[in-house]
Amino acid sequence: MTVRLVILGLLRERPLYGYEIKQLIEEHMSDWTSIAFGSIYFALDKLADEKFVEKVEVEQENNRPARSVYQITEKGRAEFVRLLRENWQQVEREYFSLDVCLFFLESLPLAEVKSYLQKRQAALQTALGYLEQHRAAQLSLPEVPRLATAIFDHTFVHTQAELNWVGDLLQKLESGAYP
Repeated sequence: MTVRLVILGLLRERPLYGYEIKQLIEEHMSDWTSIAFGSIYFALDKLADEKFVEKVEVEQENNRPARSVYQITEKGRAEFVRLLRENWQQVEREYFSLDVCLFFLESLPLAEVKSYLQKRQAALQTALGYLEQHRAAQLSLPEVPRLATAIFDHTFVHTQAELNWVGDLLQKLESGAYP
């Protein structure tokens, strides 16, 4: 559903073709949403079938493949608002595959588990560093709204909480509190 919301939201600004949508997502949303390139075209086709968007032209430059330009319809604007309201009211419960691994922790040597957790800890630290740098770069762009700060803060807080949790788990494994 997020892909539909994003596409409709972006098309409210101006008509776009699929690759432009992909670029906008990568440039401005990749830190906090994961939308696969193929799902953009699938969603555009579905949105067009449902009359939420419409093709306004097909462009072709030289020998490059043709590309369809889409615009949002009035019905699509109403759907965008409906989806936005629906998503504001959802409280998402995350399920982590790592929790399943913890359940079966004793099936692997403790040193191996600690090694995985240390790698996870390093990856989370790297992610936090990247988020800080990318946040500064994105927020310096005039087209990025100040409200993007809240989005970066949300992602940062979740990543920091995961890092703290991993550190605590490692400490408990080291001290013998677990398993």
